[in-house]
Amino acid sequence: MHSTTSDPTALPATAAHGLKIVVVGGFGVGKTTLVRSVSEIRPLSTEETMTQAGAGVDSLRGVPHKNTTTVAFDFGRITVDETFVLYLFGAPGQERFWFLWDRLFTGALGAVVLVDARRLEDSWYSIDRLEAQGTPFVVAHNNFGSPHTLDQIRAALDLDDAVPLVECDARDRESVKQVLVTLVRHVMATTTREVLR
Repeated sequence: MHSTTSDPTALPATAAHGLKIVVVGGFGVGKTTLVRSVSEIRPLSTEETMTQAGAGVDSLRGVPHKNTTTVAFDFGRITVDETFVLYLFGAPGQERFWFLWDRLFTGALGAVVLVDARRLEDSWYSIDRLEAQGTPFVVAHNNFGSPHTLDQIRAALDLDDAVPLVECDARDRESVKQVLVTLVRHVMATTTREVLR
């Protein structure tokens, strides 16, 4: 990263293009962890401690030890080069917060749908919504030790062959970077196809 200041997290003065990426998926799938692991700045997080008010509303199936939840969005930043910067917005996963998604999707280059093979049904709404909007996206399987193959996950999600599906570990910076590279390449390919039509 190139900067004219001594602060290594400062946005380069030459940054001219901000590219917005939204990270969506079910409750407790690892969206906040993904943004935290790859952001070059201290990420903005709106995580709050879960209370009894959420009992019976937020299912803890598959994540029984989860005790916090995102109530607005997570935000992080990655400098790609001297002129391009990626801005990451992690969306809340629970249905009661879906009304926030319209604002988060506005101006987005594309999206990452983070899935957990133990609870694939939690990602159906995200995928349906992105398909309906025509927003390019990739699906990243945050592998918590699942025995399922990517082909099995693709079939269970009824995912179009054109949509990239990759394994990832949301805790690992390099793994998340590869997911983002896959998304950017997919967006570029999708845009090229649309231009040539």
